[in-house]
Amino acid sequence: MLYVNLTALLFLLRFGLAGRARLRGQLYYVILIALFLFSAFRYRVGCDWPGYFIQYSSAADFDWSTLTTIREPIWWAILAWIASNNLPYPIANVVTSLIFFAGIHVLARRQPDPLAFLVLLFPVLIINMPMSGIRQAAAIGLLCMAFVAFIDRRPVQFAAWVAIATGFHASSFVVMLLLPLAGGRYTRMRLLISALIALPGAVFLTSSEAAELAVSRYVGSGNDAAGAAFRIALLGLTSLYFFLFLRRKWQHAFPQDYSMASVGVIGVSLAVLILPLSTVIADRLGYFLVPIQTVIFARLPFLNFRLNPALHSALPYLGLLLVFTVWAQYSKHFQLCYMPYQTWIFGFPGSDLLGY
Repeated sequence: MLYVNLTALLFLLRFGLAGRARLRGQLYYVILIALFLFSAFRYRVGCDWPGYFIQYSSAADFDWSTLTTIREPIWWAILAWIASNNLPYPIANVVTSLIFFAGIHVLARRQPDPLAFLVLLFPVLIINMPMSGIRQAAAIGLLCMAFVAFIDRRPVQFAAWVAIATGFHASSFVVMLLLPLAGGRYTRMRLLISALIALPGAVFLTSSEAAELAVSRYVGSGNDAAGAAFRIALLGLTSLYFFLFLRRKWQHAFPQDYSMASVGVIGVSLAVLILPLSTVIADRLGYFLVPIQTVIFARLPFLNFRLNPALHSALPYLGLLLVFTVWAQYSKHFQLCYMPYQTWIFGFPGSDLLGY
């Protein structure tokens, strides 16, 4: 119950400070640091812990001359540096958590309620990414910086952050398809033109070596992402909710980020379409969209609802808590990967020198 109780505590804390914006802003930094420590210094927690240890072991003999020819070179350079300096394996978790939370912080500062944005990320994104899929976690942190550049209409910065994220996780490059929309006002005509411009890029991505590798691994191979259907369903419901209830209100209240929110929920449709073909690919794409989903959730109290505004504001918290509680209590995957929670912040257990 540790994770469920922690989620409930974070949610109750946000509701308890509903009318105290200044105190929320001060506690945001406390919670940000606490969640970073909770994630970065976990010990033998997370489904990918053994897999990344294998990569760490192989990085000890890394051939630096291959850095310009391999996929995800930034990740391998960091891992090779950690191994070559005889640093323990969990340092990789510290580095990736640092990048993830730095990116989350950059996007959180743009929110009217950073604390709400942060706590709403915990039960899905933080648990699954910096506490398990650390390469994609680092990429998501960098993509959060790209999203801020997108909002500010700075296409060069947007492209740079996406390119760096691709150095950690190759699938991040799919976000580059938004580049044509990153430099100007969002309109239907511009969206259509941008889609036509992005079409050659989409063809290139789907025919690339990385795409072929993903298809061979995850389409019709029997490899499935546990819980992907539920996470994509939650994204799909958010997309539907946005277009039915929020679109006009959002455009009036937050015109500067309307394009980011709209493009994000359109991207959900792509993840839903991919789901029957591959839960893994759809799930990876979905995780890239969770920060945008959470921006939508965190801003509900600042939209002008005529009927039941409190209910609209509470729905994300109730829905996430319900989904997470069911997953944590009944998923064998969760029990194997996250239980029990251990930390090495006070030293590694026993005589473990490598951190594994």
